[in-house]
Amino acid sequence: MSDPKEAAQLLSMARKDLQAMRALAFPELAGIEMFGFHAQQAVEKGLKAWLAAKGVEYPRIHDLDRLLDILREEGAVVPVEFDGLGVLTDFGVAFRYEAYDEPDEPFDRAQIIGQVESLLGHLAQHLPPGTG
Repeated sequence: MSDPKEAAQLLSMARKDLQAMRALAFPELAGIEMFGFHAQQAVEKGLKAWLAAKGVEYPRIHDLDRLLDILREEGAVVPVEFDGLGVLTDFGVAFRYEAYDEPDEPFDRAQIIGQVESLLGHLAQHLPPGTG
């Protein structure tokens, strides 16, 4: 059975992580680990909100790729544009406790913010009325 109350609560918390991402968007203000942690958390909570709205008991994991897979296994139509968000998984655990070495190509914080906004907007449109 769908749990709109839990879905709404998770989506609300995901939006708070998105607010934190916006505040941490500038490298001179915050390390990538902090920004990445909130990005990972926003996506994780958003995906779990989607699962809760579908009535799926979601696992207590941080693996974003696995959460996307579960959604698809449950019949959700997940746009492929969200598949790239799986790269944030390590920020939920590993990079909270160790330094993240910036890759040769800088981590594009504005692009990640845009992707998370898109995901949460998509969820709000596809959750049951009164949830999003």
